[in-house]
Amino acid sequence: MTLDTLTPSDTRTPSRRLTPRHLAQAVLLAACAVLATDCGPPAAEEARPGPLDGAPPAAQLVEQTYTTMGTELHLRAWTTDAVAAGEAFEAVFTEFDRLDALLSVWREGSDVVRLNLAAGREPVRVSADTLEVLQLARQLSEWTDGKFDVTFGALSGLWKFDHDQDDRIPARAEVARRLPLIDYRALVIDEAAGTAFLARAGMSAHLGGIGKGYALDRGAAILRARGIDDFLIQSGGDLYAGGLRDGAPWRLGIRDPRGPEDQVFARLDVSDATFSTSGDYERAFLENGRRYHHIIDPDTGEPAQGCRSVTIVARQAAIADALSTGVFLLGPARGMALVERLPDVDAVIVTDRNEVLVSSGLSDRLVRLAPPTDAP
Repeated sequence: MTLDTLTPSDTRTPSRRLTPRHLAQAVLLAACAVLATDCGPPAAEEARPGPLDGAPPAAQLVEQTYTTMGTELHLRAWTTDAVAAGEAFEAVFTEFDRLDALLSVWREGSDVVRLNLAAGREPVRVSADTLEVLQLARQLSEWTDGKFDVTFGALSGLWKFDHDQDDRIPARAEVARRLPLIDYRALVIDEAAGTAFLARAGMSAHLGGIGKGYALDRGAAILRARGIDDFLIQSGGDLYAGGLRDGAPWRLGIRDPRGPEDQVFARLDVSDATFSTSGDYERAFLENGRRYHHIIDPDTGEPAQGCRSVTIVARQAAIADALSTGVFLLGPARGMALVERLPDVDAVIVTDRNEVLVSSGLSDRLVRLAPPTDAP
C-alpha cells in the first residue's frame, strides 16, 4: 500500500488565482505529466483582441491551484465563462477540504482517526462518504487478492515516507509483529447502522491509496453540475480529464520513472476518463543498491518489487487510484492479467527490468516517445 496522501492539514494554503500570463507556466507534473501544447511559456506577451461586438466570447483556458490533502490540486477548464469556472473551482476546493477532514489519518477527529482509535473495542459511526470509500476499498481488495488493503496503516509508523521520511529500514522483527494487523476482512462495515469497525486492537486504516481518487470523482461531478464539461483535475499522481481542450482530447504524458522530473516516455490522449500513476520514485531512498519506496506490500511489510511505475486509465478516479497501487503490488504479470479482465480499465506498466507493458485497450493509442531511462 502507499504511505502517502491525506497528509497533515497544516500544509493547506489559500487558493491562488492565476492570471492569463501564468496559466501556461503552471506545473502539472507529479507522478504523471500533462503535455498539452499550452503548457509551455508564451512566446510573447501580446495583447489579444477582444471579441467583435455581438460575437460570442472566445473559449480560453482558466486555471487555479490550491494545496489540500497534502499536495497541490490543479484545476483547468476550457470555457467561455472564466467567472463561472472560478466559482466552480472554489466549490471543488471546498469539497476536497471537507473530504480531507473525514478521510485523513492526520486530522484530529476525522472519521478515520476515530475508527483507528476504537479498533478492537467498538464500531464507530462515520459519514456516508467514508462508508462509500471503505466499501469501494473492500471491493478493490477482493479484486487484487488483498494486495490493496486499507488496513496497511499498522506499518505507517515503521516505514516513514511522508513529511516524516527518515530513510531508515525498520527492524524485520518489528515489521513481522505488525503484519497480522493487516487484514481488510477484519474491517466490518455496517451500512444500515452507518458504522465501521476494525475487529482487532492495533489495526489501523489508511485511505492514502484511494482517498484522492474519490475526491477527484466528487470534484468532476461538481464541475459538471455547474456546467463545466471540459476540464482537467490533478492531485498528485491522480488525474481526471473531462471533455475536450479546444476541441481535442487532453494530451497526457507518463513520467519516466528514472528520468528527470519533467521527462516523459509516452503520451496518451484522454477524454472523460481518469489517469492515475503509482511509482517507486516520488518518495524513496537507495541503500546497498536497493530502492526502498512508499508502496508497501501488505504480505511482506516491505517495499514492493517488480514494477517501477504503473499507470491506470479508467472511468472512475477512485478505482484508477486504488488499482494503480494494487497492480503495482501484484507485479507485472498478475497485475496486467487483472487489468485485462476488468471492463473499462487499461494500464501501462514499467517493470523493474525497464520493460514497458501495455494493455490491449491502449496498444493502438499509446504513443511511445523514447525508452524509459534504465537505472536502479
